[in-house]
Amino acid sequence: MSSLAVQKVPSAADATGTAQGKPPLRSRISLIPTVTLLIGAVYCLLPVAWVVIASTKSGSELFSTFTFWPGSGFVDNVKELNAYRDGVYWQWMGNSALYAGLGALLSTVVSAFSGYALAIYRFRGRESMFSILLAGVLMPPIILAIPQYLLMAKAGVTDSYISVLLPQILSPYGVYLARIYASAAVPADVVEAGRMDGASEWRIFTRIALPMMVPGLVTVFLFQFVAIWNNFLLPYIMLSDDTKFPITLGLFTLLKQGAAAPALYTLVITGAFLAVIPLVALFLVIQRFWSLDLLSGAVKS
Repeated sequence: MSSLAVQKVPSAADATGTAQGKPPLRSRISLIPTVTLLIGAVYCLLPVAWVVIASTKSGSELFSTFTFWPGSGFVDNVKELNAYRDGVYWQWMGNSALYAGLGALLSTVVSAFSGYALAIYRFRGRESMFSILLAGVLMPPIILAIPQYLLMAKAGVTDSYISVLLPQILSPYGVYLARIYASAAVPADVVEAGRMDGASEWRIFTRIALPMMVPGLVTVFLFQFVAIWNNFLLPYIMLSDDTKFPITLGLFTLLKQGAAAPALYTLVITGAFLAVIPLVALFLVIQRFWSLDLLSGAVKS
């Protein structure tokens, strides 16, 4: 018995593209998102590439060589940065690690409690509270900086570590993410089963809900860590003692001094490059942990 071959009749657009030696119209349209993403990647990575290359140049090479041509002064730049004011740069790095690490951890804890409560419990005013929270997400931080400073000044804790840590513990965006993730990851049937078995609400949260929420909380921690690490305005308003400055504010003071001493520009660029390394390392470590959690959750489910 003979078989019949079914052939696709080319469309007008395919025929036009083939006749002219060009790819089909649909293929050309599908390239638009790829090209757009490539342009966005170049736009974002070009300044990073400039910082990496400029950090290898000495003061004389920085303004006399081609922009993207590596130099030979990276080791000397690191030594000068280390010697500047007896290593105050590393104190700034330590302050940033303290602000970002402890602040992100406390913010994640608060977000976990708040997001779980908003997702699981039913109480009067819950939706109104969530709407106010969304308004906090949309509000620019610059609007809150001055009121926060006035509150800290009233409490007498300005120019202290707590004045930078305390305002960043509550993250409306972190609570929002935790609520959305808890709603999707923690089934109501599981919570009810725990209650029927006699488990307390605290035990249900810590032993049942919290492990399910870990991938979402890792995301909250990462976002909050990066936001606090890069924060400039709040420390600028709260702090006057430069030994308590985070890395962003410390590099800003170096940049201002560079107007009178151009040799400090190499220290600013090298310091900016070194300040990016902890963020990249943290992202790589947490991304692996995040992926493992998602895979284990899929297997368990």
